[in-house]
Amino acid sequence: MIAPGTFPAQAAELTGVETGLPLPRFVSLKSSKVNVRVGPSRNHAVVWVYQRKGLPVEVIAEFEHWRRIRDADGETGWIFHSLLDGDRTAILRPQRNEETVPLYRLPDMRELVAAAEDGVIGRVDACSVRLCQLVVGDYSGWVLKGNLWGVYGDEIFE
Repeated sequence: MIAPGTFPAQAAELTGVETGLPLPRFVSLKSSKVNVRVGPSRNHAVVWVYQRKGLPVEVIAEFEHWRRIRDADGETGWIFHSLLDGDRTAILRPQRNEETVPLYRLPDMRELVAAAEDGVIGRVDACSVRLCQLVVGDYSGWVLKGNLWGVYGDEIFE
């Protein structure tokens, strides 16, 4: 049976209480050594240390000067806000049964520029409906969104 009615309004986008920025959102690590804590203060224990500047993480909550983040492995913890950067980066992930991620010269995907290994990090310069433009080392190219962790599937930006 189908009952007439209206569709519920789309959920309002959440924003951080401290910054007014969207939640969740992707950012990157500003330093090559970043402590991740169990809670939002220096009194909370360090549970691990990231050692990769530019690593993308997802901000999922805010409390004062602390940001709760989630990484590509699904782990969560708290990082002091000044250790995060608004620069967009992404981790390249091959599709199942593939060993590398292709970078194409243009969005038409006709000419291969490079093949990146799993876990390589690139700077995200733009995203269209299906692809994102990345800079990976000395290479610049377009990558399918499905091969990236660090952008949302519906994100479009320049």
